[in-house]
Amino acid sequence: MILWELLAGFLQVGLFSFGGAYGAIPLIRDVVLSRGWLDDAALSYMIAVSESTPGPIMVNMATYIGSSQAGFWGAAVATMAVVTPAFIIIIAVSALMARLLQSPLFCSALDALKACVAGIILATGLQMLLNCCFAPTGAAGFALSPNGGELLILAVLAAAKLAAQRLWHKKLSPVMLILLAALLGVAVYGV
Repeated sequence: MILWELLAGFLQVGLFSFGGAYGAIPLIRDVVLSRGWLDDAALSYMIAVSESTPGPIMVNMATYIGSSQAGFWGAAVATMAVVTPAFIIIIAVSALMARLLQSPLFCSALDALKACVAGIILATGLQMLLNCCFAPTGAAGFALSPNGGELLILAVLAAAKLAAQRLWHKKLSPVMLILLAALLGVAVYGV
């Protein structure tokens, strides 16, 4: 039964995730939370782990969630379910791409999807920020998280990124930000 649920849930994610992994996070969150596979805190940790490990976030998350629910076969089913729709769609679109890009209707649809994906990514980032750094107080209110470590790490990362841009006129690479975040996490929570 759980294998069918994993298949259905991650096929849904694979079919309707536009804009890559960040655009898929709200859909994954909805599928996972509605089925009770993980709670919101565990899902937030999984997003962070999937972000910092090699490979696509959606595939990493599907594999982990499938494995946590049904072992090896759950991981295999969830992973195949999330990648198969994209594989089929890319093959079909690549065969028609030259013709499709000349269509004003197709280009308009892509422009609308870009705006939609940007909004989804922004909303996901804000939701993760609120869940991470602030505790819900009821009636849609939020209070600062009791330990405040998350805000300290966020502030240090933002300061490091701005300092790199101002002082060295270079962007801080995502790898450096991830490593810095890991070190800060150990310093703040491991000590």
